Amino acid sequence: MRKFGVVSVTAFSALILAACGGSSLEDYQDNGVTLGVANEEPYGYIDTSTDEATGASAEIARAVFERMDVEVVDAEVSDWDNLIPSLNAGNYDVVTAGMDVQPDRCDNASFGELEYSYGEGMAVAAGNPMDLHSYEDAVEAGATISVMSGANQVGFLEDIAEEQGLDPDADLDILPANDIPGNIAAVESGDADVTVMTDATMNSAMETANADLIEQPENFTNPVIGGEEQIAYGAALFRDDDDDLREAYNEALAELQGTDEFVAILEEFGFSEDNVVEGVTTEERCGAGAEDEEDNEE
Repeated sequence: MRKFGVVSVTAFSALILAACGGSSLEDYQDNGVTLGVANEEPYGYIDTSTDEATGASAEIARAVFERMDVEVVDAEVSDWDNLIPSLNAGNYDVVTAGMDVQPDRCDNASFGELEYSYGEGMAVAAGNPMDLHSYEDAVEAGATISVMSGANQVGFLEDIAEEQGLDPDADLDILPANDIPGNIAAVESGDADVTVMTDATMNSAMETANADLIEQPENFTNPVIGGEEQIAYGAALFRDDDDDLREAYNEALAELQGTDEFVAILEEFGFSEDNVVEGVTTEERCGAGAEDEEDNEE
């Protein structure tokens, strides 16, 4: 398993990094890049046995930067909802957290090409007393739902509530948490009835959860919103003015994705060839919001 050392960014170094916006590829080859990751398995997280960062997104980035002759890669762990603000503040150069490409995120930074896809997951109190098997079930039942702050699942739940004729602000009972362990703990303690997150994250989190208190429901189904099953597509994220770095990353990523090494990285962290992206682009994902608005206007 290949890992990155985790670096603390002081106020002074943050100013230096912020000044590097728009740096040339040669600058990064000389000085290296700092990655921003969320502490979320299996995408980007701290290996507690080594106190170093690893994960599918972090390892994909390492392999890509190796092809770009960027030899020094450090990583800083951030809360999920602070990843983009910290990127734009110059605390690191690239977000590699398996972040789903969404139009509102595209408005605040620039995604690279898609790296892999993933679905959704759910865990409930042991015995599943509320008989929940989907996000739709949880919303309809008025369950208290623990969700990581700033995660995709908040938007999914709000959309589902609206489709059910509910007021998301008044009728959704969402209990936010700063991290995945907090989500699991909320259900184990009884503070929440259910927690939702991506499937890969859920599978990883359940490995250390208390099986007497929490379980994954049988026959779980991915949320369907607007008639479409919700599948997320993760990609690296760059500052808007870092075109050179993003374009070079995309070129090296395309080379990596055609190799056994790429599949091996995915498999190391619980993914498979089924998670390889086909027929979908970052441009399409970023433009999805505009297309929806046009459809509504029509």
